[in-house]
Amino acid sequence: MAATPLATRLIRRTRLAALAVAATVALFALMAGIGSSIPRNAGWQAPAHGVTIMVETNGVHTALVLPLVSEQVDWRRVFPVQHVAAAGRPYTHLAISWGEREVFLNTPTWWDLRPGTVARIAGLGGDGLLHVAHYVRPAPSAQLRPLVLRPEEYRRLVAAIGRSLPPPEARHYPGYGAQDVFYDAPGRYTVRNTCNQWTSDMLAAAGVRIGWWTPAAGGVMKWVPETPDGNS
Repeated sequence: MAATPLATRLIRRTRLAALAVAATVALFALMAGIGSSIPRNAGWQAPAHGVTIMVETNGVHTALVLPLVSEQVDWRRVFPVQHVAAAGRPYTHLAISWGEREVFLNTPTWWDLRPGTVARIAGLGGDGLLHVAHYVRPAPSAQLRPLVLRPEEYRRLVAAIGRSLPPPEARHYPGYGAQDVFYDAPGRYTVRNTCNQWTSDMLAAAGVRIGWWTPAAGGVMKWVPETPDGNS
């Protein structure tokens, strides 16, 4: 049975819409690949000694894992351990990241991410939220890569993170488990200013060599070797 003219037009428009979406995604991926390959602080090299931090990824989202206490900052004063359910553990590090409020609070797994949420963020953006997880002696891995900073570079990193910190009266919210928590935070999440862009912006402020525009996790992690000496 032949399709009616109306059905033919609907099929054609559906195909064109699908092609437009595919072209947009491909263009975004291309621009992200180019933007993340342009270095900031191109002459930076990691020192042999200094403050060791880690850059963490789950393949989609990145975070900065920092020593809980150092000469530069005592994060316990900023993020009290009493804010997490498992407050009695001997924590040594914090994982700090920034992201979109609704995705953080209402999307415990990526399977819970709704197309409408993605469309809203792509078109309008969303409010920022800070995620802080408490760790006990995290071990380096392909997903948790050490990075050594000079003391002055770490001070600059702390200062940059300070500009994303919640005000003293800000609310905090239960995290995904017993060791993490969310905080209200400044900033607007957009396709140009993503969680991974926040990570690279923090590192760039410290003076670290990192990509210029890194909307995807891979754009951040390709600048961080899997071991301090750069060998896989």
